[in-house]
Parts: sequence; structure tokens; C-alpha cells
Amino acid sequence: MEDLIVVVGLGNPGKKYADTRHNVGFWVVELLALKHKIKMTKLKFKALYGEGVICGKKVLLVMPQTYMNLSGESVRDIINWYKVPVKNIIIIYDDIDLPVGRLRIRPKGSAGTHNGMRSIIYQIMSDEFPRVRVGIDKPPEGWDLANYVLSKFSKEDREKIQQAVVSAADAVEGIIGCGVDQAMSKFNNIGT
Repeated sequence: MEDLIVVVGLGNPGKKYADTRHNVGFWVVELLALKHKIKMTKLKFKALYGEGVICGKKVLLVMPQTYMNLSGESVRDIINWYKVPVKNIIIIYDDIDLPVGRLRIRPKGSAGTHNGMRSIIYQIMSDEFPRVRVGIDKPPEGWDLANYVLSKFSKEDREKIQQAVVSAADAVEGIIGCGVDQAMSKFNNIGT
């Protein structure tokens, strides 16, 4: 479906992970679902998803349920089923290389240190899709990376991240409505 946009928020399923740094992508998708009255009730493609319209375009909002490191399996299954061009996929995820609350939109690129993104690029054999990165900052000295991304935000960072989630949802709408270049110029300095 040439005109379908697939918006994928990365995270880990289950209550245990719901409030952790690694689930920022899920939060953005949940906010988009709320704003656009899209029911996230379908379970297929190893994902929880909903269909709706954002900025006049048909969208699929997706939260893979595979756990982060296997997110690509879900994305691959959706691409194969719907015959979606890779460029019509928008991935939202947490990024330790950005300060808490900073947004960075990119039209394509490598996975960096993010295992969910590595899985997606490996499974769909392309990195030619836009992504919205939401900064969660590097782990403090002596912290294990896995423990850090699976921990909760401090009270002070929580406020920054809540604002960043709102901005990231706006950024996704910007990509859908105006294209990635315009969205980049509008949102890439958010949180600075």
C-alpha cells in the first residue's frame, strides 16, 4: 500500500517495563492514538496496533510486542503483509546519545547503539526510513547500559521527557503532513 504510513514506537511489553526509559517510543504512539482516536486493540504481526488517519493520511500505529531486541521481526511482518515502501515507515525510539528530552529527526541512517533499531535494519535490510529519536541521556558512571535503559526516569527528568513525548508526537504528525525535511527544521532543536 503505497500511501499507508506505518508509525512504530519501540519499547518492551508488560507492566514491568511500562515506565522505563526504553519505552519512550511506546509513549509517543500511545499519545498519537489518544489524540487521533485510534484504538490500539489489534494483535497481529507480533504487535499491538491500530488503524486510523493522521493529517489526512491512512496510518498504522504499531507497538511491537517482541521485546526490544527483536522489534525488527514485527516491522518486517507488517512491511511484507501491507507491501509498504520502507520510506513510509517512521520509527520512534529512545536514544542514549542525546540529552534527556532532546529530539532528533533523521531521514535515514545507522542504528547507533540501539538494539531495537539494529534488529529493524537487519530484518528489513534497509536503513532508508525516517526516525524520531528521543534523548534519554547516557547512563551515569558505573551503570550497566541494560540496567539504565530499563530503569525509570528521575522526577526532574520525567517532566522533560513528558514534554519531549508531546513534541515527538507533533514531530511524527509533521513528518506525515509536511515531510521529513520540514519536520527536521522545525523539531530538531527541541529540548536544547
